[in-house]
Amino acid sequence: MPEPEGNRLSPQGVPYTDLPHIVNADGLHLFCRYWEPDSQPKALVFVAHGAGEHCGGYADIAHSLTQHGILVFAHDHVGHGQSEGERMDIKNFQIYIRDALQHIDIMKGRYPNLPVFIIGHSMGGSISILTACERPQDFAGVVLIGPMVQMNAESATPFKVFLAKILNRLTPKLSLGSIESKWISRDPKQVEAYDTDELNYHGGLRVSFGMQLMDAAARIKRELPNITWPFFILHGDADKLCDIGGTHLMYNEAKSTDKNLKVYEKAYHALHHDLPETVESVLKKVSTWILERLPSPHGS
Repeated sequence: MPEPEGNRLSPQGVPYTDLPHIVNADGLHLFCRYWEPDSQPKALVFVAHGAGEHCGGYADIAHSLTQHGILVFAHDHVGHGQSEGERMDIKNFQIYIRDALQHIDIMKGRYPNLPVFIIGHSMGGSISILTACERPQDFAGVVLIGPMVQMNAESATPFKVFLAKILNRLTPKLSLGSIESKWISRDPKQVEAYDTDELNYHGGLRVSFGMQLMDAAARIKRELPNITWPFFILHGDADKLCDIGGTHLMYNEAKSTDKNLKVYEKAYHALHHDLPETVESVLKKVSTWILERLPSPHGS
């Protein structure tokens, strides 16, 4: 039996009555963040964070948008950060998409008739793509930063996939190893910040979780030729965590007439936490891209 609302504590022991949150369809509490502009918002932006991290790492992106009158919101996915759920364990990738749509619907109810955008990084990129594919008419555009569009070739060879399927049946909780933080950013300070952030997950990735990522990548591959919504992908060509080949595949196969791609030479995975000059460029390009797609104030 789930505990009464007043007794529910976050994984860090904080009562959810003291935290901004939503309750998903499974009755789990998801910690939320809201970055509101000083003026009446002119657009909504939902941020989907990556595997093993939490939405607190997107404050810089959020602030670059709120100063232009855009309201930014996010939650820690199930099993991440300050949300409930077993750490980094998901029965079906669709849960992430379902929860994203629930949060977006709540915000659309509070702020009707505003254009809605999504920003997604890494696994959050996969969530963003599939969320937009589910309701393509609902979104004015999608920004993807180092997205997981397909599995890395060396980690998803036919033999490894075959082995993973067997292991998933026998020992789904078996660890495949953890995320190597040194590949997140070229900035040692950012790597240290990632390693010392207690809200990040520093344990191993389970076989069952790897299977869900593979299933998500397979779904995305099937969806690519049907994509017509506007998108902007930013990717580092030295990204060892999410294959840039997937980004090129999406850019080439999607039918969207409004699509943009920016490749950062020698940059690593989390472009929004990379070297300062890269971060500055990413924040500027992302905010400019979104602002250019807002309706003019006079409807002209």
